[in-house]
Amino acid sequence: MNLIDARELKIHDQPGLNFEISPESDGEIEKRLEIERILQQSTDQCLDPSKLRYLAVSSFGLVTDDLRRILWPQLAGVDLALLERAPSLSELQGHPEYNQVLLDVNRSLKRFPPGIPYEQRIALQDQLTVLILRVMKKYSNLRYYQGYHDVAVTFLLVSGEEVAYAIMKQLSTTHFSECMQETMEATQRRLMFIWPIVNFENPKLFEFLQRSAVGTLFALPWYLTWFGHSLNSYKTVVRIYDYFLASPMHAPIFVTAAILLYRADEIMLEDCDMASVHCVLSKLPEDLPFEELLTISSKLYDTYSLTVIENEVEQLLHKEKEQRRLEDTIILERRKKQLNRAPFAIGKLRLSQWLPILLTPKSVIVTTAVSIVVGCCAYYYKNQYLAAGIS
Repeated sequence: MNLIDARELKIHDQPGLNFEISPESDGEIEKRLEIERILQQSTDQCLDPSKLRYLAVSSFGLVTDDLRRILWPQLAGVDLALLERAPSLSELQGHPEYNQVLLDVNRSLKRFPPGIPYEQRIALQDQLTVLILRVMKKYSNLRYYQGYHDVAVTFLLVSGEEVAYAIMKQLSTTHFSECMQETMEATQRRLMFIWPIVNFENPKLFEFLQRSAVGTLFALPWYLTWFGHSLNSYKTVVRIYDYFLASPMHAPIFVTAAILLYRADEIMLEDCDMASVHCVLSKLPEDLPFEELLTISSKLYDTYSLTVIENEVEQLLHKEKEQRRLEDTIILERRKKQLNRAPFAIGKLRLSQWLPILLTPKSVIVTTAVSIVVGCCAYYYKNQYLAAGIS
């Protein structure tokens, strides 16, 4: 399992969100009226937690942003009576993460509604920067990662600055806690949970994906941003956030598995190599039926326990380790064979190649000069000895 440091993670720029408001379907109208009726009958618009989770998970979710402003804080466990005043941006400029956060926020212009006045957009960007840095300051043990701002901007647009901060503060210590560690090791291990689910449901697809060696990098932005980075429809993004807020923290893994299973035929039409498969997986089709996929995800979660999945992951990791050990052994044996053949190669080099190497123009000149000097010395000393009567 290749590990990626959180500081090195790069998420490429994404297309702008489509904020177009489409007419409500009959199902959406019925669901909205149901929620409004329940709110009217409730005390202080506070719903029973189990009832609220059901409304958020079931078809069409919470339907409108007006309802989400009321119900998202309840799903996240936020007490609106305890909201804190937001500091100014200048008060947070000394934070170590300031420059990186500012850079990411400035690159996220396409995640804001188009056509908003310049002053309002600048204000939203400042609020987003402050929101993120407040969480980082609150929890010094957590590490910001690229993609965190995609989550934060969604809550900011729906709930406003103070409530969005309270929600992100809560989620950063629960749903996103693994993503905010010093490295991405825990996150990448969590993404491995995709494979047992796929294998249980579609062994042929699992075998194809494993043979392609595609890994789980394609799903990393989905997991880190709750699909907020990878989807182009604002309506779809907030619908999925309804689902995740009301679901266990591992729900994105099951949604990812549901997407792979739904696209199985399309995936297996590709060439079985890493590049081809990664290319098709990393681009989510715009026409994915997410209501159906969320239903499939819930069924998968109810069917397969996390304990069973984790045991399967342990076996996969063991197989990967054994495969790497085998590959290392093969490489070592190959090197030993090369070393054993080395003396013969050196012998051949002495016979056929040493002379051309030694007899370079420079070496010939030096050898000739030394020979002349030695000859002159020998002639001189011989004459001296003869003159002295020494034979």
